[in-house]
Amino acid sequence: MIADTFCRCLPTPRLAGWPGSVRPGWHYVSMTAGQWWHHLAAWAARQGQPPSHVLVLGTGLLAAAAVASHRVWPVARTVVTIAHEGGHALAAVATGRRLHSVRVLHSTAGVTVSEGSPAGPGVVLTALAGYLAAPLLGLGAAALLAAGHLLSVLLLALAGLAGLAISIRNAYGVLAVCLTAAAIVAVLWQGSALPEAVLGYALAWFLLFGGLRPVLELRRSRRQRPAASNDADQLARLTGLPGGLWVGVFALVAVSALALGGWLLVH
Repeated sequence: MIADTFCRCLPTPRLAGWPGSVRPGWHYVSMTAGQWWHHLAAWAARQGQPPSHVLVLGTGLLAAAAVASHRVWPVARTVVTIAHEGGHALAAVATGRRLHSVRVLHSTAGVTVSEGSPAGPGVVLTALAGYLAAPLLGLGAAALLAAGHLLSVLLLALAGLAGLAISIRNAYGVLAVCLTAAAIVAVLWQGSALPEAVLGYALAWFLLFGGLRPVLELRRSRRQRPAASNDADQLARLTGLPGGLWVGVFALVAVSALALGGWLLVH
C-alpha cells in the first residue's frame, strides 16, 4: 500500500555543440563571457529543433507504463512526492509562512511542516498546492518543450531540486533529491542531444501522468481509511467544504493538465 503525502501546517555541464570532444575544463574556465554566450546560444539553437514524433510518443508511452506498473510506480512515485512536497514548500514561502521542514520518506509518503496563521488563505493555499504541483509542473514543462526550450526544462528542474534540498530534514529525502538531480546533471554533462531530449520529454510526461494517479489513490484511501490524515481532509477542516470536493478539484486539475500538456507535446 502506498502511503499518502500530506502537508502539516503549524501555527557546469558539458553541452552538445561545444568544440572538440574534450569535456569542459580549464580551457572553458578561461573563455571570455562573449565566447561562453556564443557557445551557449549555438547549443540552445540546436535544442530548438523539433524532436521526432517517435521520441515524443515513445517517452509518453514509457511514462504511462511506469505510472501504471505495480513494480515501477512504488519506486518512481518518489519523483512525484518530491514535486508534491516542493509544491507545499513553495506555496508556504510564497504566502509568507515559515517553512520548518520537508521530509520525503522511503514509503513514498512526504510531510511538509510550516508555521504561521492556523487559518486564512496562506494555509489553505499551502495545503492545496501539493496535489496540484506535479500536474502543473508537467504542464509547464510541456509548454516549454513545445516552444523549443529543452534546456530551460532541465535547468529549472535542477534549480527546484536545489532549492528543495535546503529544507529536506531526513536522510532518505536528501538522497532522493540528490539522486534525481545527479541524473539530470549526468545527462547534461554527457552533452548528447538525444538523451537530453529523452529525459526532458520523459520528465514532462511522467509528471503529467504521475500527477493523476496519486489523486486516484487518495480517493480510494479516503474510502478505506476515513480518519486518515491527508490534504483533502485538512482542506475540509480549514474551509468547511467537504473533502470529496477537494479530491474532485485535484482530479480536475490533473486531468486538464494531462490533456492540455499531452496536446502541446504531440503537436
